[in-house]
Amino acid sequence: MTTRPQKTENAAAVLKVFAVLESLAEERRASLADIAQRAMTSKTTAHRLLQTMLDLGYVEQDRETEKYALTLKLFSLGARILRGQEDLLRACDREMGKLSRATGESINLGVMDDFDQRVAYIHKYDSAYNLSMQSTLGKRNPLHSTSLGKALLAFRDDDEIAERLAAMDLKKLAPRTITDAEALRAELATTRARGYAEEIEESEAGVRCMAAPVMDHAGRSVAAISIAFPLVRFDESRKAEYVRLLTEAGRAASTALGYA
Repeated sequence: MTTRPQKTENAAAVLKVFAVLESLAEERRASLADIAQRAMTSKTTAHRLLQTMLDLGYVEQDRETEKYALTLKLFSLGARILRGQEDLLRACDREMGKLSRATGESINLGVMDDFDQRVAYIHKYDSAYNLSMQSTLGKRNPLHSTSLGKALLAFRDDDEIAERLAAMDLKKLAPRTITDAEALRAELATTRARGYAEEIEESEAGVRCMAAPVMDHAGRSVAAISIAFPLVRFDESRKAEYVRLLTEAGRAASTALGYA
């Protein structure tokens, strides 16, 4: 009789912890009042959680301003996760470098979050231009609105695609975001048939992206590589060249991971 409420209370506590962490990640340094407001909890609860995080070394507090900030301890946890992706990063980095030199545009590497319908950015090459799409390592965007997400999802098996589509909240994030499940299903089929995904102002206004999957030895998409352009700089006459460079990069990275 008491087990279920206890689980609910524990889950609520965990949610509050992560709400505090995410508010600090967004603000860099924040006061107790700001953290409590962003985490949608009381100052008393936020203060208690922050004191525990201080004791554990995940948070520090400025003695003068009394504002809180995250320490590098969280970064070290993330670095350990990335070390588990060393083969993937090694396989993709060389190809991403080639793409960067050939196009001068922003090149991103994304992986699917297995616990959410999102893609996480784990590696990048910044654009050579001042006007460019800026991505942040660790950032997570919805699968349905990004070329990275669509490239990852299109090359999973049909059952997983159906399961993930059923769990998605197809929010409109930009002028051309796909918000209809059947339209997204058709887009994924097109992506699989042509070997790359495309996104034009679906995640962010004024941005156009293309992405190719990176496959493992079993033929399952484990990552995707994208080129991101400001819409005003996309050269339609070079599209075939962009597609060739991108799909070649995806194939080369896949081969390095054992995909035949």
